[in-house]
Amino acid sequence: MAQVDIAFDTYHDYDALTAHLHALVAAYPELATLRSVAKSFRGREVWLMELTNPKTGAPESKPGFYIDAQIHAEEHATSATALYAIWYLLSNYGTDEEATRLLDQQTFYILPRINPDGAEYALTAPYHPWCGNGRFLPGEDRIDGLIPEDIDNDGFIVNMRVRDPKGEWKISPDESRLLVQREPGEEGGEYYRLYPEGLIRDYDGVDVKIVPGHDGNMNRNFPTNWSPQEYGAGLYPLSEPEAKGMADVILDHPNICGMCAYHTHGGIILRPSMLKNDADMSAADLSLYKALGSVGEKLTGYPTISTYEEFTPDKSKARHGSLKDWVYEEMGIICFSTELWDIEVAAGVEKDGYYNLNPRDADTERKLFDWVVENVGDKGFRDWKTFDHPQLGEVEIGGMVYIWSYRNPPGKLLEEICHNNAMFNLRHAASAPRVLLDEVSVEALGANLFKVEATVSNHGYLPTNLSDVAIENGVAKPVTVNISCDDAELVMNEPTIEIGHLAGRNERRNAWSPWGQQWSAVTRRVGWTIRATTAKAKVTVQSRSEKGGLDERCVELQ
Repeated sequence: MAQVDIAFDTYHDYDALTAHLHALVAAYPELATLRSVAKSFRGREVWLMELTNPKTGAPESKPGFYIDAQIHAEEHATSATALYAIWYLLSNYGTDEEATRLLDQQTFYILPRINPDGAEYALTAPYHPWCGNGRFLPGEDRIDGLIPEDIDNDGFIVNMRVRDPKGEWKISPDESRLLVQREPGEEGGEYYRLYPEGLIRDYDGVDVKIVPGHDGNMNRNFPTNWSPQEYGAGLYPLSEPEAKGMADVILDHPNICGMCAYHTHGGIILRPSMLKNDADMSAADLSLYKALGSVGEKLTGYPTISTYEEFTPDKSKARHGSLKDWVYEEMGIICFSTELWDIEVAAGVEKDGYYNLNPRDADTERKLFDWVVENVGDKGFRDWKTFDHPQLGEVEIGGMVYIWSYRNPPGKLLEEICHNNAMFNLRHAASAPRVLLDEVSVEALGANLFKVEATVSNHGYLPTNLSDVAIENGVAKPVTVNISCDDAELVMNEPTIEIGHLAGRNERRNAWSPWGQQWSAVTRRVGWTIRATTAKAKVTVQSRSEKGGLDERCVELQ
C-alpha cells in the first residue's frame, strides 16, 4: 500500500483537505470510500469517509463509530484531528494490531469538515472569530449594530479600545498592551470600553449596539429540545443542509454505537446531559459515561465533565438542540463532545472552572499574553494602533487574535493533540458490543433428526442496547439468532429467535456483590430440531445485533 504524507502541523483549506481525502482513497481503495452527504450554501461538498475492510463483512453488518469535526467555522484543529484519525487507521492497517482489528471488525464514518463554507471564510484573512455556515457571511447576518470588519486593513479583525470614563477596562500597570478589569468602586483613572473591530450600522451616536448574528451555530440545529431562542439555531430543526447531511448519516447507519463530535476550545471531554443534573440521568448510563471518560482522560489529559453541571454557567439558560443530546436522548448512542486545545494549561495557568470566556484575573491574562507573544507572535496578538474611526473618533485597534490563540493551537502543537484524541476515539470504538456465535453444536437424535444448538455471547464492553435510555425509548433492538436449512427442514422452534439484550463487560467492573450492580446475561443458548432430507444436509446459523454486528456459521448434519 502506498503511503500518503500529510502535514499535521498546519491547517488545510477546502481544496487541500479534499485532495488529501481523495489521495487516501486512491492509496487504500480496499479500505476507504469517499462520498458527499450534502452541498453547502456556497456549493462545497460535505465529505464522508467510510473506513472498513469489506473482506471481513459488509460495512453495515459491523459495529459503527462516527466522528465529526468543524461544525463551527473557526474550529480548525477539529478538522485536523478527524483527518488524522482517517490517516492513522489507513496508514497503520496491517502493521498496528489495534488499527487492523478495528478496520476488520468495525466501520468508521468520519465527517472531517461539516462546515466547509464557514471554515474557508475563517481560514482566509481577515481572520474573524465566527462560527457560522454559508447561509450568511459576517455582515450579512445582522440588520443593525456593530458589524465586525477589518477597518484598518491589516488582515485581522480584533478589538477596538475606546477611552471612556464609564469604561470597564484599564491599561495594566505591568504591560501597556494589556487591558485589565477596573475594580468595583475604582475611580480617578483612565478607562476604556472594548468593542469588536468594525463599523456601526444605524449608529445613533450614543449606543454601540452589538447583536448576535442571525445564523451561525449549527450545533443548535438538531431536533431534541430545539429552540428558536438559541443563538444560531436555524429556521427549524435540520434547516441547514450540512446539519441535515449529518443527521442522514446517523439515521441511515443504525449500526453506529459510538460517536465523538470535535470542537474547540477548553481541553475537556463533554458528556450528557445538556439540560439536567446527573441525579436525573440513568445511574447505569452515568457510570458508563464516567468509565469511558476516564479512558479519555488518561489518553488526552482532558477531564470528562457534565455539560449542564460544569459547562453551563447560567443553569436557567441551558443549551438546546445539540447533536450530543439528540443522539443520546433519542437513540441511546454513547456520544462525547471533545473541546480540543487548552491555552490556559499550555500557558501554565491552574484550572479554575471550565467555561472561561476571558481570563479571570490580571495574573492569568498576563500569563496568556506572554505565552501567545512567545509561541504565536503577531498572528496571535496585534499591537494597538491608533485609528480615526468614522463614528467613534480616535480609537486603538489591536489585542488578542482569538481564532489563533484561544480557538486553535500553533502548528507545532497540533499533531500531538490530533494523535492523543484520535487514540481516545479508537479506544471508544473498541468498546463496542461484539456479538459472536461461540459455538454451534449438532447432536444426532436418530431417524434423520438432529438437535442444533447455538451459543451466542457479547464479547464487547458495551451492552447490545448501549444504554438505559435506548431501552426506555424503545429503540434498542433485541439480538436475534436465525437458522436456515439446506436439504433439511425445521421440525421444532421458530427459525428466528429473539434473545433480548446481552450485557457487556461494563456491567462487571467490580466483583459481584448483593449491594452492587446486578449482572445480566452476556451469553444465551438457543436450539432447534432439524430433519435431514439428504446426506448433504446442512444448516446456517446467524446471530445479528444492530449494534453488535453479524456472525454466521455453517455446519453439516452428519
